[in-house]
Amino acid sequence: METNIKIAGEIRDVGFEGEILTDEKSLAPYENDTSLFELRPALAVRPKSAEDIKKLVALVSIKKSDNPAISITARAAGTGMAGGALNDSIIIDVANLNHIRSVSAQRAVVEPGVFYRDMDAETRKQGVIMPSFPASRNLCAVGGMVGTNASGEMTLTYGSTENWVKRLKVILSDGNEYEFGALTADELEKKKKIKGFEGEIYRRMFDLLEKDYDIIKRAKPKVAKNSTGYALWNVWDRKTFDLTKLFTGSEGTLGIFTEIEFALIKPNEHRKLVVIFLRDFSKLSEVVAKVLTHKPETFESYDDHTFQFAIRFFPDIVKSLKTGVVKLGLSFIPEAFMVLRGGFPKLVLLAEFTGATEEEAMTKAQTAYDDLKQFRAQIEIMKTQKDAEKFWTIRHESFNLLRKHGGTDKTAPFIDDIIVAPEKLPMFLPRLAEVMKEYKLTYTIAGHIGDGNLHIIPLMNLRNARDRDIVMELSQKVFDLVFEFGGSMSAEHNDGLVRTAYLRQMYGEKIYHLFEETKNIFDPQNIFNPGKKVYGHDLEYIKGHIDKVY
Repeated sequence: METNIKIAGEIRDVGFEGEILTDEKSLAPYENDTSLFELRPALAVRPKSAEDIKKLVALVSIKKSDNPAISITARAAGTGMAGGALNDSIIIDVANLNHIRSVSAQRAVVEPGVFYRDMDAETRKQGVIMPSFPASRNLCAVGGMVGTNASGEMTLTYGSTENWVKRLKVILSDGNEYEFGALTADELEKKKKIKGFEGEIYRRMFDLLEKDYDIIKRAKPKVAKNSTGYALWNVWDRKTFDLTKLFTGSEGTLGIFTEIEFALIKPNEHRKLVVIFLRDFSKLSEVVAKVLTHKPETFESYDDHTFQFAIRFFPDIVKSLKTGVVKLGLSFIPEAFMVLRGGFPKLVLLAEFTGATEEEAMTKAQTAYDDLKQFRAQIEIMKTQKDAEKFWTIRHESFNLLRKHGGTDKTAPFIDDIIVAPEKLPMFLPRLAEVMKEYKLTYTIAGHIGDGNLHIIPLMNLRNARDRDIVMELSQKVFDLVFEFGGSMSAEHNDGLVRTAYLRQMYGEKIYHLFEETKNIFDPQNIFNPGKKVYGHDLEYIKGHIDKVY
């Protein structure tokens, strides 16, 4: 505690104007995020402005040689599921950097502590949205979305956050703030001639990317979305050089965001949901491929475990929908008869088609419906948005249902974000089921079936040493399987504490070494969020920080 107080005093002495938190009660909220980990920080700060962050970074940079353990981890809303916002040194809570600077029909300029829901409320006044929002859209902040390269149900059509970040202001390890955006080849040459740290960044990153250009391009995972490692393959295509592609998804390991400019789009207002019930996986790849030819805006799924859990805890679904239990119960009568006749479907697929008019959306849905009848599965078009909402609520609430009703067991997100190419799912899913079966866990699978992105959430008693062992054993087995199928261990939740240790296996020594070089170019003293992306903790450390009272 004395050391913490000394550091707090030094932070105040450099003119830091925000709050500095050192007492146990104030630090308790920073021990956890939405992952299964717990890590107590030495102290936390809430800067008033970017100037505060610059002062803190400069101080830590000076003190690092005498105190190698000192470091900084930025935190926004703390909704991450990988442990990316946890650190045992200094946490920077950007809650006060919560200003929406401007919104137009094309762009929103915001600070990292802005909640997505607040930005969304402002952009919708212009009739536009930033479409890469995750399921936690009502809870998350935009700084975390950029840090993890978040995505969600609309990503199938519109891509991940990396596609919507157009400009960033970032405080780098020298304590100065810089602006980054897309550069032409001529503009890049001018940046490379700048003296000092900024010019050095451009020169060294260009050399790294150009020297191993082909190897880097081949290393990009062949999946629709990916949030593991550093996205080196997206920065330079020999026409455009864009370091926002590198910062997005970097989990605050290269610098701290102070301002974000997002592109915006006008969404279709009218939508129709087609629900497909599959008894088994035999026709899954054909069904998915056929649906995708009709270009749904979103294409989601959940499994029989999720469906059963929703039925079991029906009152929670009622609360989420804010409707009467009798009325909602009546709306599920067709599905109830289906279950009575043939049992729970193995998978429920939700394909949503949109249009500028009700007629356009319905035409798209009907065309897809007619084309899918060849598979002899049960298919329904939801007549109204209220009808559709019951299925969307099950999909969106699957994680919360597990969290609330697991009893002594708790949700354990550690294999929660795997992705393989959709056409490989019929081969992949039975193999995955065999791996899971060995441990006799209660779990649900929901996800973005159109991308092949699955969220697997087991219920576990993490106070139990054997369950903590299972976390480590099962992680390795599932990731081995994912890599065998050419997939990624994280499509949208990022690496954090839970996956960094496996990056070397996923990408191989050469690419992992380039990740290390990238980190060293931006952060040679390793002051930003250490243990994430590179120089990760070993498996014993990870296991030792699983929250036993989680």
